[in-house]
Amino acid sequence: MDTAPLIYFIEGHSAYQPILTRLFDFNDVGGFSFVTSSVTLLEVLVKPLREGQNAIAEQYRDILTTAPSIELVDVTPAIAEQAALLRAKYNLRTPDAIQLATCIELGADYFLTNDNRLKAVSETTVIIVGELQ
Repeated sequence: MDTAPLIYFIEGHSAYQPILTRLFDFNDVGGFSFVTSSVTLLEVLVKPLREGQNAIAEQYRDILTTAPSIELVDVTPAIAEQAALLRAKYNLRTPDAIQLATCIELGADYFLTNDNRLKAVSETTVIIVGELQ
């Protein structure tokens, strides 16, 4: 899972809330598991910390570090190398490359994002939240 879907869900992005609620509910009952890179924790904390919204920052920390059906994965050497290959092949930004490399290295079935540019990556199946409506 990319960072944006988590932000949309936690902060109640109205356009995507119905589909994300269904996905997170299905995740909560064990229908599937979310996997995301530790980069997600970095990305979701920036805005709340900058704006002094400690409660939102804590909510993100709790979800990403304690939710049983969300696995937060550190960047390993294998993930870093895969990310470098993706950056070289697709000219991705480093955070995007790390997110996708995590998905690929862990053998995830899908990569959930809302970044249409990432659909160019053929090494995994990229699912766009906005197209699930």
